[in-house]
Amino acid sequence: MDLTQTFLRKKSPCAEGFRWFARNHPLGDNYQHVLDSLVQAGRVKDACWLLSQFGPTNTVLRLDEISADAIVFAGTLEVRGNIDVHTVVQAGKSIRAGGGLRAGDAVIAGEDLWAGANVRTEGTIHSGGNIRVAWGIETGADIVCGGDLKAAWDVLCGGALSVGANAVVGQDLHARGSVTCAKGLRVGGAMNNADNIHAGQGILVGGDIRCGRHLEAEWGIKANGHIMASGAIKAGESLSASGDIRAGAGYGVYAGLNVQVEAWESSGQVHAVAKPEALLSGLWSGPLAF
Repeated sequence: MDLTQTFLRKKSPCAEGFRWFARNHPLGDNYQHVLDSLVQAGRVKDACWLLSQFGPTNTVLRLDEISADAIVFAGTLEVRGNIDVHTVVQAGKSIRAGGGLRAGDAVIAGEDLWAGANVRTEGTIHSGGNIRVAWGIETGADIVCGGDLKAAWDVLCGGALSVGANAVVGQDLHARGSVTCAKGLRVGGAMNNADNIHAGQGILVGGDIRCGRHLEAEWGIKANGHIMASGAIKAGESLSASGDIRAGAGYGVYAGLNVQVEAWESSGQVHAVAKPEALLSGLWSGPLAF
């Protein structure tokens, strides 16, 4: 696809950006060539804006590794080794790295994001599809995943975590913002979050759950440790902990919210080492049997 001044003007670019295009590409140019020249000129934000306006292509770029200030590619990036950029790595479609991926400001994939080692950025990760990481994920800001998220090690999120389907974290999950998962949330280690936690299905955690505000799952919640929240604790079905279950001061603990009272014996049980003081819904069933 070629970009011309007439074509670009229809997208209402900023005056400075349009003057740059007219000066550097007076006769127009290939879409990807324009993206590359913007990045080379240090106009990374303009390149990202251009990609957002004209969308992805079916082109695939295959490289052994990437080490650059930034890369903005309209198609799919396939890298056999590591991706290491100082600012932004963005692809209109998928990003696939056989090794690790590090970006100073942001990692953005229109579709899937895959990595064979760690993914690290001081900024955000945004994937329109699935995120698959063989090691861990660490960010300084939000993680937005449109599909499933799967990481074998820790997920350390400096902002909010939003997952459009299931989330599976092999070790610990820590987030400074809210955690929202449209389907199930499974964590092999502990889950520690400074804000709300909400799952559209169940929550299963191998250690403690510590929530800075409200904790809620439309299905059940189970932790091999304590379940602690500064706000309310709400489970649509059963609620189980091998330790204590404790809501914040003035808040309640609720189980069986999405089933009839008659079904609490099978789908609204509450298990903990001691009956929660603020248990307002659900059937207290004593400590878990091991």
